[in-house]
Amino acid sequence: MKYRKMGSLDWKVSALGFGCMRLPSRRINRLRAKTDESIEIIRYGIDLGINYIDTAWLYHLGDSEKIIGKALRDGYRERVHLVTKLPMFMVRNSNHFDKYLKTQMKRLQTDYLDAYLFHALDQGKFKKLKRLGLIDKMEKAKNEGLIRSIGFSFHDTLPVFKEIIDYYPWDITQIQYNYMDTCIQATTEGLSYAHNKGIAVVVMEPLKGGTLANPPQEVLNIISSAEKKRTPVDWALQFLWNQAEISVVLSGMGSKTMVQENCASADRSGINSLAPQDQMVIESLSEAYRKRIIVPCTACGYCMPCPEGVNIPQNFACLNNVSLETSRFRRFQTRRAYRKLQNSKKKVDLNNPNGNATICIGCRRCVEKCPQKIDIPKELEKVKQVLGKRKALWWF
Repeated sequence: MKYRKMGSLDWKVSALGFGCMRLPSRRINRLRAKTDESIEIIRYGIDLGINYIDTAWLYHLGDSEKIIGKALRDGYRERVHLVTKLPMFMVRNSNHFDKYLKTQMKRLQTDYLDAYLFHALDQGKFKKLKRLGLIDKMEKAKNEGLIRSIGFSFHDTLPVFKEIIDYYPWDITQIQYNYMDTCIQATTEGLSYAHNKGIAVVVMEPLKGGTLANPPQEVLNIISSAEKKRTPVDWALQFLWNQAEISVVLSGMGSKTMVQENCASADRSGINSLAPQDQMVIESLSEAYRKRIIVPCTACGYCMPCPEGVNIPQNFACLNNVSLETSRFRRFQTRRAYRKLQNSKKKVDLNNPNGNATICIGCRRCVEKCPQKIDIPKELEKVKQVLGKRKALWWF
């Protein structure tokens, strides 16, 4: 495993971090995670050199923190930097800070956190942070030894990112960044802005919710013709590790095979290790993808659960897959996957959301939770038109 500088912190952090938002799902309720299999995968990653573990209150409906607490027994806790996040969308008063932190540390079976982040800051949550004096709560927890570093994860625009960065001497910021998302949210400019202030930058969504790992044929053609032979995942990860501004790249790994492959990729990584021709390949990949994506959903799941039972990420994945696929058979499979989602409220399982776009009532509760600021009801209407009424994609 390669290790990198963690901003101004006195850490040597593994190039690859374990993002625990996409652990192996249970068969009955896929929003929740399998305990034993997840523990085995997490420990396997630590044994291969991963020393940064990232989770949050809402991941797998709370299962993620509980599973990590069990995985870090038997001496594993001392081998990692453990990070979780304050669920800002649930905070209503300053006392909630202590309530959630206490519960999270109990779930994680630890008496301290290496870092505690404000989760998914945007302009609205940033105003809440200031109004409730939550920085003071963070500093008090740090002085008491409950947390060692303070940071935030981010989902908004560059001006908001800079405003938050300038507000406080943060230790860590976590941003969405990959070779397709260099110009949205924090952007490349924001990445450099934070780095130049000594703030450790943690990257999430390096594969854009898995999109970059499963490319369409035109992208595969670019990869196969490249002089350097890499998998689609390896191209995406090496793009990030090539940049000195990035401290650690999080990957949501749901199997030991994924852990092994990503650790091997990290072993080959290095700052400024990509040749000019490699950079040209990545630019070609980015351009090919951008021509095909309809909805910029990363399947982060923040919009879930839907009160009506719509499986929002699955609906968007079906639409984007129809757009990305050129194979008639694969498009047929995608349309069939959409048809398996329920269009009747009587048949929707709220514990395991399985509704299609027609179930949406436009309540817009999902919109305020979406990190990408997607107008979800509007985009679900596209899903309904294309996959339900078979309207042509070019109509959009």
